[in-house]
Amino acid sequence: MKTVKFKLTRFAVIAIALGMSAGIQAKDNSLANFHSEMDGCETCHTKPRHVTDSETHENMQCKSCHGEYSDLANSELHFDPHTSHLGDINCTSCHKGHEAPKFQCNNCHSFEDDKMPFAEAKKKPKWDKGWDNEKIKKAIAAGPVETTDVVVIGAGSAGFNAAISAKRAGAKVILFEKAPYSGGNSMLAAGGINAVGTRQQKERGIEDKVEWYAEDAMKGGRYKNDPALVKILAEESASAVEWLESLGANMDGLKRSGGARVNRTHRPSGGHSVGPHIIDVLRKAAAKEQVDTRLNSKVVKLVLDNQDNNKVIGVVIHGKHSGHYMVAADSVVLATGGYGMNKEMIAYYRPTFKDMTSSNNVTATGDGILLAKEAGASMTDIDWVQAHPTIGKDSRILVSETVRGVGAIMVNVHGSRFINELTTRDRASDAILKQPEQWAWLVFDEQLISKKKMVRGYDHLGMLSKANSVEELAKITGMKNLPQTVSDYNKYKAQGKDEAFGRDLMPLSIEKGPFYAVRVQPGIHHTMGGVAINTESEVLNIQSRPMIGLYAAGEVTGGVHGFNRLGGNAIADTVIFGRRAGEHAAAHALKD
Repeated sequence: MKTVKFKLTRFAVIAIALGMSAGIQAKDNSLANFHSEMDGCETCHTKPRHVTDSETHENMQCKSCHGEYSDLANSELHFDPHTSHLGDINCTSCHKGHEAPKFQCNNCHSFEDDKMPFAEAKKKPKWDKGWDNEKIKKAIAAGPVETTDVVVIGAGSAGFNAAISAKRAGAKVILFEKAPYSGGNSMLAAGGINAVGTRQQKERGIEDKVEWYAEDAMKGGRYKNDPALVKILAEESASAVEWLESLGANMDGLKRSGGARVNRTHRPSGGHSVGPHIIDVLRKAAAKEQVDTRLNSKVVKLVLDNQDNNKVIGVVIHGKHSGHYMVAADSVVLATGGYGMNKEMIAYYRPTFKDMTSSNNVTATGDGILLAKEAGASMTDIDWVQAHPTIGKDSRILVSETVRGVGAIMVNVHGSRFINELTTRDRASDAILKQPEQWAWLVFDEQLISKKKMVRGYDHLGMLSKANSVEELAKITGMKNLPQTVSDYNKYKAQGKDEAFGRDLMPLSIEKGPFYAVRVQPGIHHTMGGVAINTESEVLNIQSRPMIGLYAAGEVTGGVHGFNRLGGNAIADTVIFGRRAGEHAAAHALKD
């Protein structure tokens, strides 16, 4: 069918939706049947029909008719789902052809009143539900359908950095992502990347040392970290920022996160979130390097050599459309993230957190940990789970600790401060949980929003209480002690000394309206433990020897952060060890 690209107005969208609503009555309320009535299955699919797991052709067909996302109106919505922080959502990520649509935003937010056409279509069973051991065995018995030098599992920051580094080293790389979009947990990162000795610090006259960075990380982790891994984290942090900048990232913003003695958290200037920005940069860099990235492709098995069960020789994939198949590889990199969204694993490893909400992406289900464990890898610090102190109450929206770093204060339900806001995450979380209500308020003014624009998004999501005066805010929220608390804090700011809790960084007073408050509570944010690695990002077996051809980086690993991770060290971890994993994986694959 010859298609014509056109730009949709709000009225066109409504008209199409109405037309669809009428048209779908003809058969079974599915998008596929609606389009097949136009020109058969070829309206969306190639002929002969072949659908790849990434559904690349189908998404191109959608855009050839309906235009790019920038062409799409958002109708009456108060938000635009086509320009979200998810970045690379494809048409088919939400608009399912043969089943009910899935509004990806609802994984974290609640937009239940906003429905897409064909919402009444029948839902099919999830294609990736569980691991089918019989099909896995058949795929291995059938042998590999293709061969590559390096397989990278997981398209978050660690995975992208590994894939790009391996490709630049001359390796043939395939990057597999189980979700219908890339980014993982990294795209939700709100803080920044910690680094020492950078251009940004030097331009601002900030004295910092590699030793200070390492000491802060060790202290924050209660000295349970692997010192060798922390040493690399500190020493290679500046080059990590330079690497991101070389790929096109803006890291000119500089703030301070909890547990750091100086400003070393680098982020985009203008107050924008670091995660979406970095993932967008990495995604484009991977495309430029021609990394073969495949979505809707879940790795369900690490294949071991029959002659040497310490050697990984490939993986089994469960593709959304292609089913189970094996890919042979000389090297495999695990970059699958943590298990913060796996309730069963949380209940097993950290039962006191089992009822907590989580800020994590829905993809953070511990797949890589389970794969590695089954293959004989050693685990470390696996039961150490971090609660972030400031997740929006009754939501899964993380309120970055840089909000406190920029100037917000934290108070209880009565409006009284109860801790130094810049302490480490574990101590701040413990302090909130010791409050009778087990939640708190963050309070700030318009000055903070002007410096940290991402906070405006909390207002759009209905999370903020807002008033023209502190007294009015106190009345709205029931915080009777707030006026006195704010007055005291402003006095401490003016005199440069926090007499109540010893906070040594108070960038802003709270005196320019409007004034804001957001309710927060601790929630699962990061799983510190995971696969044991050495300094070359090689995965260690239960005898603490490197497994041949298996590497890991990012939150899937343990040892880097100890008992508690400092804000800004996760992105540093993913970039630094992602690059190391990719480089060493490529070197191993190409050594012969």
